[in-house]
Amino acid sequence: MAAPVLDVRDLRMRYGSTDVLTGVTFTAHPGEVVALLGPNGAGKTTTIEILEGFRMRSAGDVRVLGVDPAHGDERWRARLGVVLQSWRDHAKWRVRELLSHLGTYYTAYSTDQVRRPWAVDELVDAVGLNAHAHKRVGQLSGGQRRRLDVAIGIVGRPELLFLDEPTAGFDPEARREFHDLVHRLTDLEQTTILLTTHDLDEAEKLADRILILAGGSIIANGSADQLARRMSSEAEVKWSRHGERFVHASTDATRFVRELFQQYGDSVADLEIRRATLEDTYMALVRDFESGRSGAALRDFEAAVQ
Repeated sequence: MAAPVLDVRDLRMRYGSTDVLTGVTFTAHPGEVVALLGPNGAGKTTTIEILEGFRMRSAGDVRVLGVDPAHGDERWRARLGVVLQSWRDHAKWRVRELLSHLGTYYTAYSTDQVRRPWAVDELVDAVGLNAHAHKRVGQLSGGQRRRLDVAIGIVGRPELLFLDEPTAGFDPEARREFHDLVHRLTDLEQTTILLTTHDLDEAEKLADRILILAGGSIIANGSADQLARRMSSEAEVKWSRHGERFVHASTDATRFVRELFQQYGDSVADLEIRRATLEDTYMALVRDFESGRSGAALRDFEAAVQ
């Protein structure tokens, strides 16, 4: 297996006498999408800023693309992409001109393996801004501006991309197109993505792995399906027969449904199977943590899904 793009071990951060991060440990590999979730104040922003090299940590071992971010140089930074929640600069620039200008800063860091920057026409097309390429940035709508933010973040063809609430302000169609872009980056470019979002549905759709950060440490680490199955062994099966509705909880929904059809055949209608969603899992984990019930049980949970 290739070396991890992110290798974080026992990351700690203290402000004065307050411990914000108390031992964060995780890895991310090439082409993987990892979602970092957690309540406000959990330490997500601090973690991301340390990984980006913008904030010095108090303790722990951190490697980003094989480099300690506290000592990363410009060549290392050229391999990263960052999409912030919002930018308010560059209003007078035209979209295509701005991306072309920003791309020139990456030319010196092109390699045989990664040609930088991204060709501007291809980039404009990839983020869905063809029709707006010659507009001034200040004339763009909120959703169009968010697409430009994404384009700015990936203009240098990053090997690692940090996305902070990337689809805030997107309409459903733009959100779907953005998700397609993320899949393109990971599948074709092998870009590793660390995503922070409050949109749990988006995290479930995009992320290969979910990290839940609470109280300064990772309290869960696994795919959305792994987390849901660990938190809830039962699925809810709903169906109807002759107009009457039924609901049943089962630990083996597949077997139950098979037996249901064996018994009632074509009279079974409106069949629906509902398992715990990522939102259900997230809320249960954070609630348990905040109520003090986490402890050893959540450490066992984290170990089991890794």
